[in-house]
Amino acid sequence: MRFSVFTASTPEWTPEEAARTLAEQGWDGVEWRITDQDDAATPGFWAGNRATWALTGLEESVPEILRITRDAGLEFSGIGGYAEAGDHVGVERLLAATAALDARRVRVTMPKLPVEDYRAAFEATRADLEWAVARAEAHDVQVLVELHHRTITSSASAALRLIDGLDPARVGVIHDIGNLVHEGHEDFRAAFQLLGEYLAHVHVKNVAWRATGEIGPGGRALWAAKWATLREGQADIDALFRELARIGYDGWVTLEDFSTALPLRERTADNLAYVREAWQRASRTA
Repeated sequence: MRFSVFTASTPEWTPEEAARTLAEQGWDGVEWRITDQDDAATPGFWAGNRATWALTGLEESVPEILRITRDAGLEFSGIGGYAEAGDHVGVERLLAATAALDARRVRVTMPKLPVEDYRAAFEATRADLEWAVARAEAHDVQVLVELHHRTITSSASAALRLIDGLDPARVGVIHDIGNLVHEGHEDFRAAFQLLGEYLAHVHVKNVAWRATGEIGPGGRALWAAKWATLREGQADIDALFRELARIGYDGWVTLEDFSTALPLRERTADNLAYVREAWQRASRTA
């Protein structure tokens, strides 16, 4: 098992700071966030993130991404892309960069809900993925579909229905335990059995449902899902790791912690300690 960090969750660090700090803490790899983002006065996860590379002009950034990653002694767990499957120009750019970096795999995002017609969106995305798989083969890389709330693939069942029959060497699924607390959770063993060889990558973060203190229609108490530390959220990371150990998963686990209770450096260090201990426990019982 190898552990990396997705730089969406390290907004305060420049790429050099992120790579150096993660290497010093003992992480095995990094998953760079690549997207054209909005500016922000204060660095944030989704805007003004200093550890993000722009999609526009990505080709020119490839040598610098490679240098920073290699100089730190880190590996690429993959590329955290944000181009939607229907954006063929953006997807092609990500695939080419992934190949040039020898990063092997790249996320392509799925349509967000709501869509006007779910079945039509699903069919169109299947066609887009068939195109992406052909291009991934040409570049000798793999496209990843993430299990993500409020998209057309919020569950393992939905993702399997979307990609079933496509070459698993060229398209796979990112299982994301934190996203599944929001929506789409299925029993880990059942989900992994469903996905089979399509299980290509694992993301870990945690979430807690909390009462907002507000009252909705009919006097109903309102709840909201909030990002939480690995130790405080509702996702059972030990159970996840037990099932990963059971099937002999030996790929990457990428952390993307969007909680803010701990300072960033302390957060990443504690997360590595936590998942290493959880994996050791799981390995002993597999």
